[in-house]
Amino acid sequence: MAQGNNKKLLTKKVRKGDKGYPIATIAFYGPNNDLASKAVCAIIMHEGAETEPMKKWFSSTDLRKSELVMSEILNFIDENGAKSVSMIQEIIGCPHEEGIDYPVGDYCPECNYWKGRDRFSGEMAH
Repeated sequence: MAQGNNKKLLTKKVRKGDKGYPIATIAFYGPNNDLASKAVCAIIMHEGAETEPMKKWFSSTDLRKSELVMSEILNFIDENGAKSVSMIQEIIGCPHEEGIDYPVGDYCPECNYWKGRDRFSGEMAH
């Protein structure tokens, strides 16, 4: 993972814990469990609210190592007044979107690694 100032600042915000709403959520997605080719930051303004606004970043390199992307995520969080930040370091699934990039209920035809896998544990579903 990136160890620059922006990554450290972001990690510090996460470590502060729940400070109330708005909450920023950060998740990473990729074709496998090693390459985060998509990052998503969404803001939840209040309990029960939809995740809006939302911003996405895409790259052929690992976005978790990009100081530029970490800086842009920090700016997005600050612009939206998030008091709490939640981030999952691990890659939690395919960067393609069900219902947009492939039919609902199917597996992504481009990311075979995730076919039949649990997004959070990485284990094959039985």
